[in-house]
Amino acid sequence: MFGGIALQWMDEVAYITATRFCRKKVVTTSTGKISFKKPIPYGAIVEIIGKIAKIGAVKLEINVQIFTEEKYTDSREKAVEGNFVFAAVDNDNQPIKLLED
Repeated sequence: MFGGIALQWMDEVAYITATRFCRKKVVTTSTGKISFKKPIPYGAIVEIIGKIAKIGAVKLEINVQIFTEEKYTDSREKAVEGNFVFAAVDNDNQPIKLLED
């Protein structure tokens, strides 16, 4: 798998995680260090997990991990990991609070 495809998938999972958490419109503002630990071979099964890492007033950091599995064994390894930062925005794309007081 090309690294750009992995990053796209990770950003999509981070977006879903952020949206499910705050139920507001969010946009990606930055990414942290992305670590490519293992190659993802063609035909492998992948699992992508997004978890809340940090919550601020306006920004939310999501940790995303991609695990790869071989089809015919129970071997599972972490292949990629990285952090994505999102900001909650209004309809004019201006920052708003993530959570109500």
